Amino acid sequence: MSMVQGKVIVLTGASSGIGEATAKVLARNGAKVMLAARRKDRLQALQAELQGQGGDVNYYVTDITSHKEVNELAYYTIEKYGKIDVWINNAGIMPLSFLHERKVDEWDQMIDVNMKGVLYGIDAVLPHMRERKSGHIINVSSVTGHIVNKTWAVYSGTKFAVRAITEALRQEEAKNNIRTTIICPGAVRTELANTISTESIKKEIDDNMSISLSPDAIANGILYAISQPEDVAVNEMIIRPTRQEL
Repeated sequence: MSMVQGKVIVLTGASSGIGEATAKVLARNGAKVMLAARRKDRLQALQAELQGQGGDVNYYVTDITSHKEVNELAYYTIEKYGKIDVWINNAGIMPLSFLHERKVDEWDQMIDVNMKGVLYGIDAVLPHMRERKSGHIINVSSVTGHIVNKTWAVYSGTKFAVRAITEALRQEEAKNNIRTTIICPGAVRTELANTISTESIKKEIDDNMSISLSPDAIANGILYAISQPEDVAVNEMIIRPTRQEL
C-alpha cells in the first residue's frame, strides 16, 4: 500500500466504529491522519495509541453540523501538514423510526449530520483540491442508500443523497483530477444502533448483528480505494456480510 505512504488524510467520525478502524489502518500504512470528532477524550486516546506505534496522527475536535468548525478543521490541517490529499466524510447517525412516530428532531439530526455534514466537508476541502489539481473525497453512504425498508425512510433518504452528491461531484471534478469514492457498508458492529430511540426497532437491529462485519472490513475497503494509482478512481464500493440478504 505504498500509495498511502505520506498522504495527509482528514477523517471525520474518527472516535469510534468505522472511523476508528480506518484511522488505525491508515496510520499503520504510513498516512498522516487528522482525526475529527466531537469526543475529545476518545480522540486523545486514539492519537496516543497510534503515536505510540509510530503513527503521524493529530486531532481537531469538530462538530460536523457546524459549517464554521468544519472549515476550521480544513484550515488547521493545512496549517499543520501543508496540504490535504484525502478527505473522508465518515461521521453519521442512524436513529431509525416509523414516520408515524413523527420524530422530527431525529429527522433534522440525520439531515444535519449525514447530509449537511458531507456537504460541509466537501465545501471545506474542494477549493484546496481544485487549486492543487489533485485530491480524493470519500463519502460513507450505506447499503440503505441503494435499498429502502420500513423505518429507514429518513436514514435511507440521507444515504441516497450522499450517493447523488458524490456522483455529481465526480462528474464536476474529474477534469481537475479529483477522485471520488462512495463507501456503502452493510451491517457493521458500530455504535450506530445506540442512536435508535424506538426500542422495538433497536432490538430488531441488535438481533441481526450476529452476522455483522467488523469495522476493519470497511477500513480495508477505504484503504484499497486510497491506495490505487492517481489515474484510477474506485467510485463506489458496497461491502456487506456474505449472509446479509438486504
